Amino acid sequence: MTNEIGGEHSTHIEHDTGTPSVSTMPEAPGELRTPDTPPTPQIDIERQRAAEAGTHQHHGHALASILGPAFVAAVAYVDPGNVAANITSGARYGYLLVWVLVLANAMSVLIQYQSAKLGIVTGKSLPELLGERMSDAGRFMFFMQAEVIAIATDLAEVIGGAIALNLLFGLHLFVGGLVIGAISTVLLWFQGGRTHRLFEKIVIALLLVITFGFVFGLFIAPPNPLDVLGGLIPHFTTTDSVLMASSMLGATVMPHAIYMHSTLVNDHYAPGEKKPTVRQLLHGSKIDVAWALLLAGTVNVVLLIIAANSLHGMAGTDSIEGAQHAIVSVLGPVVGTIFSIGLLASSLSSTSVGTYAGSEIMHGLLRIKAPMWACRVVTLVPALVVLWFAPNPTMALVIGQVILSIGIPFAIIPLMRYTHDRTLMGEYVDGTAKHVIFVAVAVLIVALNVLLIVLTLLGKA
Repeated sequence: MTNEIGGEHSTHIEHDTGTPSVSTMPEAPGELRTPDTPPTPQIDIERQRAAEAGTHQHHGHALASILGPAFVAAVAYVDPGNVAANITSGARYGYLLVWVLVLANAMSVLIQYQSAKLGIVTGKSLPELLGERMSDAGRFMFFMQAEVIAIATDLAEVIGGAIALNLLFGLHLFVGGLVIGAISTVLLWFQGGRTHRLFEKIVIALLLVITFGFVFGLFIAPPNPLDVLGGLIPHFTTTDSVLMASSMLGATVMPHAIYMHSTLVNDHYAPGEKKPTVRQLLHGSKIDVAWALLLAGTVNVVLLIIAANSLHGMAGTDSIEGAQHAIVSVLGPVVGTIFSIGLLASSLSSTSVGTYAGSEIMHGLLRIKAPMWACRVVTLVPALVVLWFAPNPTMALVIGQVILSIGIPFAIIPLMRYTHDRTLMGEYVDGTAKHVIFVAVAVLIVALNVLLIVLTLLGKA
């Protein structure tokens, strides 16, 4: 059988079309036969062939066994912060900022593949490479900004889950935050070693729940295609829409996903497990990233379209609770419940992945392998404080996305430099054209963040 990336292993197995006699069967591979040695029974030969075939498939010489890391990273692109930013954008501005999501998702495909490529070629994560090249003071300062980003990330994820539990079961937001923290900690038990594949499968299953929960409403009230196409034309109307665009960008291109993907591609294989070649892994990673982020990008665009089509101009949609109640009133209680389930799945998956990323950032930069529960506590406590004291948790979500947007350059600029470093990447170094595109993406992101800071300082945002 021939496989797209399987190399010589794809043609290893041959199938007999008949049942030849024992004396005509080939010997088992590696076995020498003398005239006095009886022929190897057919059943033994077939068993050995089956064992070898199973080994080759298990070790990833098939596309399906390479897929997975990008789908885990993609969870970061459909967290509750995305829900808040996209629904608020659609409710306020209609289809105005559809182009922002499409552009951000296109950029994220490039960025996530570059992160995966760095990890595959070097065998190290982006935080590890940063830690090797910075002074002690530099490593600590870089870690502190990354930790602020991790806290902002978990803020969105825990608050979103608490809101979902409140909508579904009437739980107090603080209690809901505790429940989300407990369940996500249990999920993290599976993220290391030989159970890592199980962790990936759990996260991918939650990603499918998210997709169904948020896309369902689109079929109940289909939008006008011409209105959607109009939103693909890049433009702004007010300075406030620029702030919202930056928030959406922060929710779409996630800093911790950039750091983490370079780790995921290596953690995908258990210690001692044979890996495919670098070229095979890079080919599989392209497909992995394309499909995973196409799914995540579709969910984001659908959220904005639903809000623009059904909630535009409605009062009270600036909060997730208000948006859910508006969805119930317009699209019915079934859609509202499915939306809440999608929000809950989004929270559980993304907060687990975010804590995993924070642990790897600490390990790479500070060379400290902290217990996962300790990393969970560090980012969970600020979210619980906000749930206890904040009058409008959804606004905290949007502000958190702005903070994430400011943190993007700290992840993307080193990634851009390292993938263009021949001493690191060897024959897989980025060519001039690809590097120029990557530089343009980085400049656009940094420029948008500078504009956001200026507007905020001037009090116009």
